[in-house]
Amino acid sequence: MKKFKKLTTILLSVMLILGLVSCGTSNQESGDVDSSVQSQKNNDSHYPVTITTYNYSKEPVEITFDKAPEKVVAIYQNSIETMLALGLENRIVAAAGLDHDVKDEYKEAFSKVNYLEEFTPSKETIIMEKPDFILGWYSLFDDKRLGDIDYWNESGVNTYISLNSGVAEERTIENEINDILNLGKIFNVEDKAQAIVDKITSTVNEVSSKVSNEEKQSAMVIEFYDDEIYTYGIKTLAGDMVTKLGAEVLNPEGGNIGAEDLIKLNPDCIFVSYMDMGDENIPVEEVNKVLENPAFASLSAVKNKRVYAIPLGEMYSSGIRTIDGINTFANGLYGNEE
Repeated sequence: MKKFKKLTTILLSVMLILGLVSCGTSNQESGDVDSSVQSQKNNDSHYPVTITTYNYSKEPVEITFDKAPEKVVAIYQNSIETMLALGLENRIVAAAGLDHDVKDEYKEAFSKVNYLEEFTPSKETIIMEKPDFILGWYSLFDDKRLGDIDYWNESGVNTYISLNSGVAEERTIENEINDILNLGKIFNVEDKAQAIVDKITSTVNEVSSKVSNEEKQSAMVIEFYDDEIYTYGIKTLAGDMVTKLGAEVLNPEGGNIGAEDLIKLNPDCIFVSYMDMGDENIPVEEVNKVLENPAFASLSAVKNKRVYAIPLGEMYSSGIRTIDGINTFANGLYGNEE
């Protein structure tokens, strides 16, 4: 009898333990399901999302997203890096057109991305990728490249053109911020987008405030095209950055000038834009086109060694590199670097 009672006690204990484990598992599974359902509800309530972008005629076009894009083609520096910064590398089916290596913090994520050999992919190449979203620059959608956005939109492929890549009359830091926020809405990652924007805004305000009492400087941002010198005026993103730092942009209308014009303008500081394509020698070579040219020996910027290289990606559709651009300009205008 004692053995029977003991056996009964053991069996009841085992059943109680199994019941508790089953209940715990059930609750855990229920919690997982509830979490998944809640996530789906949040996702469903976010869409549809309507964003204003532009066509090749620079006319505003409203694009509606019924869900987050899943097969994205990202072309050019800011398009790729913004996607990576938002943690969306798994959505990229193809990328192309890097002027510079991606920033170090995104290299691991970028290693998982299908990077195309064509710097600017053809229409046929993009069609083969079967995207549901194309993110790129204004120039990408001309007839010789991908064609206007109408073709893609009518084929069920949404598009977004970076504001400072050609559609905005005045290219500003604010436009870069709007691009990032728009992508946050499109992919339902608004918190991540806002965090990036907050960092950009605080950095711009902090740097601008820090140099506000410095002696006013004159500057030119140039780029060499064969025998011509292209200058970035006040309506460019570079011009907006320099102006926000309290400096004067010489030749404010921008455009091509000759060597004699540069000598006559004689800025305190010169920034030379470049695309390195991974070649670390390019920045030095571009700066030396000014420093080592005998024709420019009389320039104040040359005498004082105030000629600096700046990556195109930091001052043209800069995206997440907007912070780098502001810092590069501030260091050249007011720092002690040589």
